[in-house]
Amino acid sequence: MAFKQVTIIGTGLIGGSLGLALKKRHLAGRIIGCDRAPVLERAQDCGAIEAGITNPADAVRGSDLVVLATPVIPILDLIDRLGPALLAKTLVTDVGSTKVEVVQRAAKSFGRNARHRFLAGHPMAGKEHAGVEFADADLFEGAAWLFTPLPGQNVHAGQCGEFIHCAEKIGAKVAVVDPADHDRFCAWISQLPQMISTALAATLVDEFGPDAPVLDIGGRALREMTRISGSPYSMWRDIAITNRKNLGDALQKMEQRLAHIRENLDSKQLADEFERAHQLRKNSPQRHGGSEKGKSSQ
Repeated sequence: MAFKQVTIIGTGLIGGSLGLALKKRHLAGRIIGCDRAPVLERAQDCGAIEAGITNPADAVRGSDLVVLATPVIPILDLIDRLGPALLAKTLVTDVGSTKVEVVQRAAKSFGRNARHRFLAGHPMAGKEHAGVEFADADLFEGAAWLFTPLPGQNVHAGQCGEFIHCAEKIGAKVAVVDPADHDRFCAWISQLPQMISTALAATLVDEFGPDAPVLDIGGRALREMTRISGSPYSMWRDIAITNRKNLGDALQKMEQRLAHIRENLDSKQLADEFERAHQLRKNSPQRHGGSEKGKSSQ
């Protein structure tokens, strides 16, 4: 058993799934949840936590691992509030979708021991539906879990290494990347697809109305492209705010590409665009029809 007591602050889809995954593989003893009372009740009912406490300062007492599983801006606030008060033996990790601001805030709040006390991470797992009702003990199976070191940090040492081992035990594929590289990369592979899906769904509503049977008529392609448009704004707001430049750059280049396609609908350059696009999947294991289990990375 890697951790005797774990506190998960934010018992939604990711936090709830992590609780279920740790319990299923016997990687934690007691699991405490921290959230609003109705959410904690549902998390307890589904077995993600043993007990729920609404006050973060009370919820972390006695835990050797604290997981911040809220949206990014509350994570930044929790680092400030909890960091100085936690025992030196307690490891804090997060699951935020952007990392530069998280790493900077942790380095400031935890001081000279930050590299031993905080592990910045981002599991690239999720669903289009939020909430502990959709939690899944196998959510992280086969998903990438990106860890972004603080300055001078060896993420494989000490308790940081223990948690990374837990991530591997619950099926995640671990990778270590620079925080700035993480934010630029995720702007393209996770955040841009979300914005495209949102824009497409919103445009369809504008064009045909909210009650038009466009998904039934459009078939699988349209359903797949708009599936993640159901993701909650509350999470994506924080991602957009904390990664505005990278996401803005990605959106601008996508706009330019779409404009180029629009201007060449009747020329051979459209064929060139299709050929270039086909290169993305030529070496992908998904090219033979593999499934991603209906999940979207966040």
